[in-house]
Amino acid sequence: MLDSVAAAAAPPVPDRSAAAGLARRLAARTATVAVVGLGHVGLPLALAAAKAGFRTVGLDSDPARLARLSAGDSPLRHVPAAALERALRDGSFRPGGEDDLSRADAVLICVPTPLGPDRRPDLSCVEAAVAQAARRLRPGQLVVLESTTWPGTTRERVLPLLESTGLRCGRDVFLAYSPEREDPGNAEFGTADIPKLVAGADAASLRVALMLYGAVVRRAVPVADLETAEAAKLAENVFRAVNIALANELKLAFGAMGIDPWAVTEAAATKPFGYMPFWPGPGPG
Repeated sequence: MLDSVAAAAAPPVPDRSAAAGLARRLAARTATVAVVGLGHVGLPLALAAAKAGFRTVGLDSDPARLARLSAGDSPLRHVPAAALERALRDGSFRPGGEDDLSRADAVLICVPTPLGPDRRPDLSCVEAAVAQAARRLRPGQLVVLESTTWPGTTRERVLPLLESTGLRCGRDVFLAYSPEREDPGNAEFGTADIPKLVAGADAASLRVALMLYGAVVRRAVPVADLETAEAAKLAENVFRAVNIALANELKLAFGAMGIDPWAVTEAAATKPFGYMPFWPGPGPG
């Protein structure tokens, strides 16, 4: 259920509006959710939405992956085939195609944003997914970007593509950013257990996005604006990358001194404040 923090922060929706109709479908769990990109983020999210009671359809640019999923064969080690088979069997999830986007109430974009040859973020997958959604866009739909990206992407790149259809965000359609926080293989924190940051392009978009994610995860956390949520995701990733690099550098230094770096980290981790253990390993990739 939507947590009290999110519920209190969510602004009211006008009674006679596209947002109100979408809110009613989300509240009744009659909304259809489409997830674009069925990788290590999108597939667990799609199954979590299906488990929450939404009819869910998954899209992916790889036909072979869609065929495997249709057969109940999970391509991901951290997504059990049994969970996929159960969702396929009860009809709460199915792989689909672009035509399904026109019937979806919410379109969640979970595509990769790798670094290009110039070490700049490559948004080609995001822009292709948004263009795909825009071709099927209709009033009363929510579009959410989940991909990791630079602050400003949702407002400067996604919003213009959606509004190029003639539909207006906040009135006809709704736009939000909710950065993925998936940790593949972590048995303690599954998709539904991880708090979800949610930011809207406007008040109505925030409200319906909080309703959706509040039904799928244990806690949906409202964020002031799109750029803050995008920056928060970068802060999380930078924190992780810097500390992994530090742990690996300390491993070399302590090793040269004949000190066990794992024993050092374990000892330091007993401090209940001001320290978080990061273990030496192959790196953040």
